[in-house]
Amino acid sequence: MMTQTVMMSDYGDDDTGVMTKTRTRTARPPLYKVMLLNDDFTPMEFVVHVLERFFGLNHAQAFEIMLTVHKKGLAVVGIFSHEIAETKVAQVMDAARQNEHPLQCTMERE
Repeated sequence: MMTQTVMMSDYGDDDTGVMTKTRTRTARPPLYKVMLLNDDFTPMEFVVHVLERFFGLNHAQAFEIMLTVHKKGLAVVGIFSHEIAETKVAQVMDAARQNEHPLQCTMERE
């Protein structure tokens, strides 16, 4: 919150009193990184499918992120507000469970 001191004379009054105006700034909500974690059992094609379906990536983008997950152990898939990040994680985890894959998806504050 920011407070600004304004003299009454600023308003055309000759009085020497002090008046304060309060301006409030709305803070931006924190953002969260959604990450996929590598495992040795989930098929690469399934990871590509998840990235295309739940993150709106084209095939080339999804394939590139899948390779990053495979080679580096994890990759950031996107950065979202808390609610959207939670939804994305839940969608990925539900799809993995339904298809009996151990794929893990997590989120952490940026």
